Amino acid sequence: MDVFEAIRKRREITHYLDKSIPDEDLERILDSAYLAPSGNNLPSREFILVTKRESLQHLAQSTPFVPWLAKAAAAIVVTGRPEESKYWLQDASIACGFIWLSAVELGLGAAFGAIYHAEDANESAQREGYVRETLTIPNDRRVVAILGLGYLEKEPAAKQLLPKESLIHYEQFQEK
Repeated sequence: MDVFEAIRKRREITHYLDKSIPDEDLERILDSAYLAPSGNNLPSREFILVTKRESLQHLAQSTPFVPWLAKAAAAIVVTGRPEESKYWLQDASIACGFIWLSAVELGLGAAFGAIYHAEDANESAQREGYVRETLTIPNDRRVVAILGLGYLEKEPAAKQLLPKESLIHYEQFQEK
């Protein structure tokens, strides 16, 4: 599969088979995260692989929007380091995309669970604190997201996207 096919096939997968992911596949996904670009090549993001069922079930309670983590075969928690780079959020977000596309390449499903909440500091502190305490993450890291991984229970239908021309502009922004 090439990257364009992986992009086309990517879906939010929240229903997984009860099947473990081989360690070598998890390492390939982690390598993709590690190789994702970061501003000025600074160590602005870090990754925590979680495969223990009890930890996944506990993390599924970090927000009301990630109950599917309880059934995932694995998860990767993506953290950002604001003291290392002002681009910590962008760098962590790019790495999330690399993780997701690598999972698709390997025949896995992935889902993105936002933990960091840019517009609600209290909500963000609550979510991040829950994950931070569970995984003993130092206070100088921000918990950006948790990506759940697993084999697809079923292939979801394609999403209906907005028309391409409503989102893409050429040369300059044009009101549509």
